[in-house]
Amino acid sequence: MTVQTERPPSGPTEDLKSDRRPADPGKPRARARSLGPYLLLLPAVAATLLFLGWPLVNNGILSFQNLNMRQFILHLTEWNGIDNFKEVLSGEDFWRVTGRSIAFTAVNVALIMLLGTLIGLLLARLGKRMRTLLLVGLVLAWAMPVIAATTVYQWLFAQRFGVVNWVLDKAGWHSMADYDWMGSQYSTFFVVIVLIVWMSIPFVAINLYAATTVIPKELYEAASLDGAGAWKRFTNVTLPYLRPFLYATTFLEIIWVFKAFAQVMALNEGGPDRLTEILPVYAYIEGMGNQHFGMGAAIALLTIIILLVLTSFYLRIVLKQEEEEL
Repeated sequence: MTVQTERPPSGPTEDLKSDRRPADPGKPRARARSLGPYLLLLPAVAATLLFLGWPLVNNGILSFQNLNMRQFILHLTEWNGIDNFKEVLSGEDFWRVTGRSIAFTAVNVALIMLLGTLIGLLLARLGKRMRTLLLVGLVLAWAMPVIAATTVYQWLFAQRFGVVNWVLDKAGWHSMADYDWMGSQYSTFFVVIVLIVWMSIPFVAINLYAATTVIPKELYEAASLDGAGAWKRFTNVTLPYLRPFLYATTFLEIIWVFKAFAQVMALNEGGPDRLTEILPVYAYIEGMGNQHFGMGAAIALLTIIILLVLTSFYLRIVLKQEEEEL
């Protein structure tokens, strides 16, 4: 009895299994890993679009409307095209306030960066106890709410019973005993500038001190061995490391000072005689105060455009300097 067995097919051996290969488990992981940063940014982007983008769009729509209290109550929509922008740009008040705002920003930013840099360098040279004490004072000044700080400065510079007038009177300036700091343009601006500089210095000083901690100490030792004095060590060692920080901080301070609405409005409401109005206050008074809501929206939109132009001009200067250094 013979048993027949099935012979394997002749020819080259081939894999009889399916040609399908299992999916590479690393690809989905790599894809998820590449999408991870975008997913983490999604909540911040959504919040920005919701709380900043949507109001900006509404403000832009409102700037093309003739909206006063009557239209607001009756829910009427009267489109007037670019008439609001024409009226604003053709008036002298807007350009006067714009020039005042730019000068106001330049003075504040210059003082903030100068004093903040000096205090930051002082922090780097102080001992541990004095540095801690100064840091606590800076943080307290920085953490104070804007309206609370403005109220304190109103008390300090009050015409009657103000601490500043009392100190000046005791120091021999008897004419300052009853001086009205809010009675003229320049004295009001002086108080506002002191307030804004006082509240902004801590940010610059603390961050600059943090930047000095990453400078290698070996560079200072090498400079000292080469006979470099304090000024040479600052210009050749400290300043190159701090330059990127100073550029970024100046950029932020320009934005923050240019839109300083609360301090000016709470201190004297842009007075006296609207001589201390800057663009944010001007937009609020024209829009909410005079109930020309479309006009106020147009001024606010122009304020944003002017701020973008100023910051882009500053960034061009910074980038050009960095290219020359490279």
